[in-house]
Amino acid sequence: MLKACVSKVVILVPLILIVGLISTNPTTAEEESGTTVPAESRPCVDCHAFEFMQRALQDLKKTAYNLDSRTETLLFKVEKRTLCDCLTANTLN
Repeated sequence: MLKACVSKVVILVPLILIVGLISTNPTTAEEESGTTVPAESRPCVDCHAFEFMQRALQDLKKTAYNLDSRTETLLFKVEKRTLCDCLTANTLN
């Protein structure tokens, strides 16, 4: 008799647990955090992409300006060096 009761408990307890788990509603991370933002106030994906591209373009413009100014500085140094070399060569002769 005891064996029959134990075998029924071994079968029924997991079955009851499974049915209980299936019948409950799973919660998501959004429900837990309570920070759901309405869709009307969220920017669309295109807006994010546009803002990202604007920032990338500004960074490229800054980089191009920096390269232009560095190139000008290097050209001035080369011209100055060439000019100075010519002047020292002419003064020595």
